[in-house]
Amino acid sequence: MKNLLFLFLISICFSYSSCGNKNNGPQYDVVIETDYGNMKVMLYDETPKHKANFLKLAKEGFYNDLLFHRIVNGFMVQGGDPESKNAPLDKRLGSGGPGYTIEAEIGFPHFKGCLAAARNNNPEKRSSGSQFYLVQGKGAMNPNQLPKNNYTQAQKDLYAKIGGTPALDMAYTVFGEVVEGIEVIDKIAAVPVNGERPKEDVKMKVRLK
Repeated sequence: MKNLLFLFLISICFSYSSCGNKNNGPQYDVVIETDYGNMKVMLYDETPKHKANFLKLAKEGFYNDLLFHRIVNGFMVQGGDPESKNAPLDKRLGSGGPGYTIEAEIGFPHFKGCLAAARNNNPEKRSSGSQFYLVQGKGAMNPNQLPKNNYTQAQKDLYAKIGGTPALDMAYTVFGEVVEGIEVIDKIAAVPVNGERPKEDVKMKVRLK
């Protein structure tokens, strides 16, 4: 794996400044389209199984018209359950998938704007084949409140700058990040919910760039 300090400095540049290529803009692999705006997402080469799977599903149109079925404001927004397509508002969601799981590729922290794989409670921490969440968190945080993981200084600085959900670190696979349109996460997270499901459908479409 590449040097994490370098990776997260690059991450800061792409996501939160103008130090990316001014002509071509930030580098990204897929676009998540919603009624609240679009998000350009860069997938990590360091999580090749998750990256290849997400690209495959996006190319097939798997995610089109699925829902963000779980919203926890100040935490994350989750979608990708195939059973959510055209699901009535009283249907329980969150257990569907493509029929397979993915080997864990855990290592990246849960900064705001990161893309991570959902999973059920399994000892190998294998990921759902399709369900994912986008990290929101509660904003800038005190690095002294981070869990007892081996964070680099760059990672501590980024948590202090933008926040995230460090309680999930080393438990779920983070495999990408929003490089444009991060404000869309906040808009989705603010949608009124019944429990954790939005009172009105929040549909998605995921396409290759």
